[in-house]
This record gives sequence, C-alpha cells and structure tokens, in this order.
Amino acid sequence: MNQISDTLSSGLEDYIEAIYVAHVNKTSLKGAELARKLNVSRASVSEALSKLVAKKLITYNSYESITLTKEGIELAKVVYNKHHILQNFFEQILDISSKEAGENACKIEHIISQNILNKMVEFSEFCQKHESFITEFKKEVTQKCHKYHQ
Repeated sequence: MNQISDTLSSGLEDYIEAIYVAHVNKTSLKGAELARKLNVSRASVSEALSKLVAKKLITYNSYESITLTKEGIELAKVVYNKHHILQNFFEQILDISSKEAGENACKIEHIISQNILNKMVEFSEFCQKHESFITEFKKEVTQKCHKYHQ
C-alpha cells in the first residue's frame, strides 16, 4: 500500500477521501454526485475514477455507486486521518476557524511528512495534558493580535 499511496496524486487523494466519507456515512455515491461534491467536471471524475479502478482502490461502472476495495479503505483512512489531525490541530491548538482550518488541512495533507504529523499529534496530546499551557499560549497570541491591529 505504501507504493500506491506514494504514487497517488493530491487530486486522487481528494477523490479517495470524498469516497471514504460517503463510505463511512453509509451513503451511496455516484460519479455525478462526486463531481458536484468536489466541484469538478464529470469528465474529470471519470478520469480519476478510471485511475482509482486501475490501482484497485475502488470498483466502479458508469451509473453505479462507487465502492472502495479493502486496500482503498485502508489508504483512504490514512488520507482522512491526516486531514482530521491537521484540522483539529489548527482549530484546537492554533484557534483557527473551522472553515480556514479545513481549507488549509486539505492543502497540507498532501505534502506533510508522517514525522511532522506525528509531532503534531504528540504536541496536541501534550497540550491536552497541560491545559494551562495552551490557555496561556492563546491568551498571549490574542494580546499580540490586538497590539498589531491598534
């Protein structure tokens, strides 16, 4: 699976993540719905789905629901978890709005190393154990922001 995830483009990662979210929510997902969800053309979806079928990550025929294979589910979990870790870090530790955190997580999830992601998880866990640390950090950042905007 590492070889496949290494050769999966950021665009294909976005597709597999969207398919995974539908899978987790037990929602049927067809190509046209995926195009609307990702705000891309149906032709782009067809091309991406063909690539995912070739990589044996999904099963799909035109006009049928998209289904993740076992390997597809495992890879999608990795992509989804990266996004989730990043978004939570931005929201909970850096106090970034959900919208901005989600947009940035979507961009960064494709390029971040596992080592950095692991360090972010460790730092988040540290902050949860030491709530006064994160409270003090947020307080100081807020004061600096007010100071710069005066």
